Amino acid sequence: MDRLQSIETFVRVAQAQSFAAAARQLRVSNSVVTTRIKQLEDFLGAPLFHRSTRVVRLTDIGQAFLRDCTELVGHANEIVDQMRDVRAKPSGVLRVHALTGMVLGHFAALLRRFQTTYPDIRLELIVSDAVVDPVKAGVDCALQIFPAASQELVSRQLFFVRRVFCATPAYLKAHGAPENPRDLHRHTLGLYSDYPTRDRWTFHHRGQQVTIYLNATLLTNSVHLLREYALEHAGIVCLPTIVAGEAILRGDLQVVLPEQQLSSFPLCAVYPDTSRKDFKLRLFIEHIGNEFTHEPPWDAALIAKGDLPARMIEG
Repeated sequence: MDRLQSIETFVRVAQAQSFAAAARQLRVSNSVVTTRIKQLEDFLGAPLFHRSTRVVRLTDIGQAFLRDCTELVGHANEIVDQMRDVRAKPSGVLRVHALTGMVLGHFAALLRRFQTTYPDIRLELIVSDAVVDPVKAGVDCALQIFPAASQELVSRQLFFVRRVFCATPAYLKAHGAPENPRDLHRHTLGLYSDYPTRDRWTFHHRGQQVTIYLNATLLTNSVHLLREYALEHAGIVCLPTIVAGEAILRGDLQVVLPEQQLSSFPLCAVYPDTSRKDFKLRLFIEHIGNEFTHEPPWDAALIAKGDLPARMIEG
């Protein structure tokens, strides 16, 4: 029995609460995972999991064993990464989960440059609009605009995500442009469903704040669907500038209430505290941070055009 390999498999099963999910993460068969866990249990002389057709949960012994095992696996990976650091040839697999709206359209070039610099690191990028716990999802980090879910997770800010209300010129010509935030009640609205503030929207203008509750005609967790909805002249939508910027610069979309600012959310890399010193992860996060040291390019272009105020309201 390879003890470290079996311990890593135990940690994966415990975090994912699934033998099958752990097998997918480790890229081995379900039977291999089952065998490793059984060998470890035989070696310890005690069961680590309660198993049923639906649930896999830790026994009391398994629960007591987990923290030390998680730290052991993290430390082992850290030692290996330090050796790779010395050799200046980092390698291995880096698993990242990212929100769709934050990566489509802007991250491909960033990833290409990262892999040109570190060709031996293989990226597994899972893109979805779901909010995940990186530990349970079996990824090294999650790129998200939401705060870390527990104290066991570390959150590192990368850049701010700004938002604007916008619509096509044709829609605004047909229905009129809102002159103040409360005018939005008279329009067809498309809104993102998963912002931390939910249905409460606060507008900032010349040091004053107005908070209103908005009911959406279309409520969705896909900002790309909202953009397409707006381009169909269907209504006014609220979009992150990372998604709306190109359409606004082309004139396909027009910012409404340009002097009324919404708060901005930080995009963060969220990862387990045990991965804090992971070499591959550190390189990846530093690469993103270096790419967006100042104003993100999509915001800089909108500011230069006069469609976005230079001053940002942080959420």
